[in-house]
Amino acid sequence: MKRRLFEIMEVGRPGDRASRAFDLLLALLIVLNVAALILGSVEGIYQAAPAAFRWFEAASVALFSLEYGLRIWVCTAGPGMPVSGPGAAGGRLRFALSPVMLIDLAAILPFYLFLLAGMGGMGSPGFRVVRLLARAARLGRYSRGLRTLAAAFQSRAGELFSVLLVMGVLLVLASAVMFFAENAAQPEKFASIPAAMWWSVITLTTVGYGDVAPVTVAGRVVAGVIAILGVGLFAIPAGILGSGFVEQMQQRKSAAAATATCPHCGREIPRE
Repeated sequence: MKRRLFEIMEVGRPGDRASRAFDLLLALLIVLNVAALILGSVEGIYQAAPAAFRWFEAASVALFSLEYGLRIWVCTAGPGMPVSGPGAAGGRLRFALSPVMLIDLAAILPFYLFLLAGMGGMGSPGFRVVRLLARAARLGRYSRGLRTLAAAFQSRAGELFSVLLVMGVLLVLASAVMFFAENAAQPEKFASIPAAMWWSVITLTTVGYGDVAPVTVAGRVVAGVIAILGVGLFAIPAGILGSGFVEQMQQRKSAAAATATCPHCGREIPRE
């Protein structure tokens, strides 16, 4: 039974209807939870049926908690995991500390913390944001596109870190130069280098809110150079991620072309 539950919840075979139905139902529940958290932030909608929101939240947390506990229990049925003994406890602990399971825990833990504190399960706006982000992130478990994007991030981590490092250095340099160029003319807006970083961020990201702008000749020259550099720098990460995403898609297609599915048991068979 544990092995079958593991297959349904973790690694369903191609054509496994039970695993597919489980994934679809859980994905639907996550989408409904995200929608409920979004609608619950609208005071008029929430006050129209507060009990319905609370009961739906409690029922969802109960189901997510059951799913979380079952995943911890059946993880020892996975390949390379010790089935029993002290090794099984260590394997469950490592599985519970994996990023995916930590996201699952973040989706349910705030409810219990606020319930124990006597503040109700809905919690404060800050914890609602945590639950919203955690539950939205859980959709990555059931979306092949999101998993491919995560793999692209992982495969291009070195290049992205290098670009972010360059952007960080440029941000500090731009803030320092603009502070010295504009502090005398606008001491309230460019009061310090950290204060000038707000202008640097919105300029490098090409957002340009306009709430902070240079007025001196030197400041405007520097601003123009930094704005042009910002356009070029932010195009680099997009290209890196785009190439990584295409590479991951090609690898998935190559892996799918190299295997076939047995029509009787659903197992993958290498093509000759």
